[in-house]
Amino acid sequence: MSEFDGAAASPDKDPAEQSRAARSAAANADPPTPGTGGEPATPPGRGPLLLRSFLQNLWAANTVTVTILAIVLATVIGAILIIISDPEVLHTYSYITARPQDALNSSWAVVSEAYANLFKGAVVDPAAVQGWINGTNGWELVFAPISETLTYTAPLVFTGLAVALAFRGGLFNIGAQGQATLGVILAALAGFLIPLPPVIHVIVALLAGALGGAIWGFIPGFLKARTGAHEVINTIMLNYVAVYLLSWVILQKVVHDPDRTDAISRPVDGSAQLPRLLGGDLRVHAGILLALLATWAVAWLLNRSTFGFELRAVGANPDAARTAGISVTKTYVLLMVISGALAGLGGSNMVVGTTASALTPLVVAQIGFDGILVALLGRVKPWGVLLAALLFGALQAGGNRMQSYAGISLELVTVLQALIVIFIAAPALIKAIFQLRAARAARLQTSLAKGW
Repeated sequence: MSEFDGAAASPDKDPAEQSRAARSAAANADPPTPGTGGEPATPPGRGPLLLRSFLQNLWAANTVTVTILAIVLATVIGAILIIISDPEVLHTYSYITARPQDALNSSWAVVSEAYANLFKGAVVDPAAVQGWINGTNGWELVFAPISETLTYTAPLVFTGLAVALAFRGGLFNIGAQGQATLGVILAALAGFLIPLPPVIHVIVALLAGALGGAIWGFIPGFLKARTGAHEVINTIMLNYVAVYLLSWVILQKVVHDPDRTDAISRPVDGSAQLPRLLGGDLRVHAGILLALLATWAVAWLLNRSTFGFELRAVGANPDAARTAGISVTKTYVLLMVISGALAGLGGSNMVVGTTASALTPLVVAQIGFDGILVALLGRVKPWGVLLAALLFGALQAGGNRMQSYAGISLELVTVLQALIVIFIAAPALIKAIFQLRAARAARLQTSLAKGW
C-alpha cells in the first residue's frame, strides 16, 4: 500500500492532515507516461500555441492568405497568356497528343524565361552578382534592379496614400491623376522659374507641387461639403481639366523650351532636383525616403490624431458623426485638401526626381489611376499601401526587362496588376477556388466593407 493510500484510508488522522499527506504523495509520485492510458504529459489546449495558431490560419481566408493567393492566381493566368501569345508554343499544341513533351517543354521555357527576367529586372540579377564577385562588373549593376523598383515605387506611394486616406473618410477620390498633374505643373514651374539655392529650391518645388494638388483636391471637397455634389463626378471631370491645362501650360512662351519644336518645357534646374541616393547612373532618389515619411505621417494621422478619429467617424457614419458634434463639412474639405496634397507630391516626384526633368503631356504617366489600384491592394491602410506600391513598382521595373529580353509585351504587367486587384477585391472568389475556411472569409469581407 502506498503512502497516499495509507493517508487516505486511516480514520485515526485529522482530515486536514490526511489532505496534506495526500497532496505530498501526489507531488512525489512519478508522472504518467503518455500513451499508457494515464493523463497526457501536455494538458489539452496547451503546447506550442504559436505553431498551432499558424497552422490553423494558414489556409483560412484572412487578409494575408487572400493577398498571397491572389498574386499566385494572377501569376498563373499571366503564364497562360504568355503561352497563348507565342505562336511557336501554340504550334506545339497542335500535335500534343503525339508528342506532349514538346508542348510542355516549350511552355515551361517561355514562361520561366519571362518570369526570370521579371525577377532580374525588379530585384536582382544573379549574373550581375556573380560578375561583381569576379570583378567583371561594378556594384551598380547589382543594385540597378532595386533602384528602378524604388524609383517607380515612390510616386505610387503618394497617390496610393491620397486615395486610401479619402476612402477612410468615406470619399472616393478618383481625381488623384488630376491632382498629381497640378502638382507636377507647379513643381516644374517653381523648378525653373524661381532661382534659389539647392536645398531651399527643392523644398520650394515640393511645396509648390503639394499646393497644386491641395488646390485641385479642395475644389471637389468644397463642392461635396457645400452642395452635395458627388466627388466621383467632380474628380473625374477635373482630371480632364488638368490634362488639358498641362498641355496649354507647356506651350506658353515663358514655359516652352525655345530650343525644341515639340511640346516640352524648359528643364528643371539642377538645384530643384532630389538627390540620388546611390549616385552614378542609378535613378533611385530621396523621394522614396519622403514616401516612407509620408506613410508614417498618414498612419499617425489616422490612428493617433483627433482629426484622424473624426475622419474615421465620418467615414463610418456621417450622420452619427454629425450628431456627436463633428463637423462633416469641415472634415470633407480638409480630407480632400490633404489627399490632394499627397497626390501633388506624387506628381512632383515625376519632375524633381529622376523620371523626367521637364514637362511633357505624358509626364505624369498613370500614377494617379495606378494609385487607386495601390490603395485597394493595400486595403486602404498606410503600410499596406506602401507594400502594394512596392509590388507595383517591381512589376513595372521587371516588366521593362521582360519586354526587352524575353519579348513579352509590357501590357502583360498591366494585366497582372489588374488581375491581382480583381482577385483581392473578390475574396469570396479566392475562397471558392482554393477552398479556404469560411469563418475567416466572413471576417475579411466585413473588414473590407468598413475599409472601403
